Amino acid sequence: MSARDDVLSNIRRSLGVTGQESTRRSIVAQRLEQAPRGPIPARGQGDEATRMATFVAEAQRVSASFVMLANRSDVPGEVARFLSEAGLPPEIRMGDDARLTGLDWTGLNVLHGRSHGADLTALSHAFAGVAETGSLVVLSGVDNPNTLNYLPDNHLIVLSAADLCADLESVWVRLRSALGKALMPRTVNIITGPSRSADIEQTLLLGAHGPRRLHILVTP
Repeated sequence: MSARDDVLSNIRRSLGVTGQESTRRSIVAQRLEQAPRGPIPARGQGDEATRMATFVAEAQRVSASFVMLANRSDVPGEVARFLSEAGLPPEIRMGDDARLTGLDWTGLNVLHGRSHGADLTALSHAFAGVAETGSLVVLSGVDNPNTLNYLPDNHLIVLSAADLCADLESVWVRLRSALGKALMPRTVNIITGPSRSADIEQTLLLGAHGPRRLHILVTP
């Protein structure tokens, strides 16, 4: 028996319980299920239009670029425009997300799977957006490999407008509801603007630990 087991055993013995009592377990489960929410800042709240305006302002404040598209089918054209104006080759890497792979990518060289460090541009689809901070929440997995968030110099992320949440707390509620405990992703990435660092002589450097450009494509 470990020291931890010994301590817990002594506590249970002093309380006269085993830890398996149905009433006690029910009370704990109820507290977890109905835990009160902490204070939520007002900045990200409001109707859909207000939340989107806040999201855009906060994302641009941290050096992300942004475009609102009329249709999801416009994504490939916007990606091509971004690559052309940035002087980048017409090539992107993405995962297996059906919301992206099902689009018409004629004219662009599309690579699939995780990045090994040689890709210049990656495309991901966000699980959610956070209006309060202008952040994007991207889940790891084959649909959107984790390496795409860190290795390419340029990261383009598609966000469905309906997936924009007011605050991060709402994202966690939505994530638990959508996936459940058994299917939770191994990594939840919260991306706020391009990678940056100012710890070297207090000089702000973009792309220090990841993409130097972040371009957000919002679709209906």
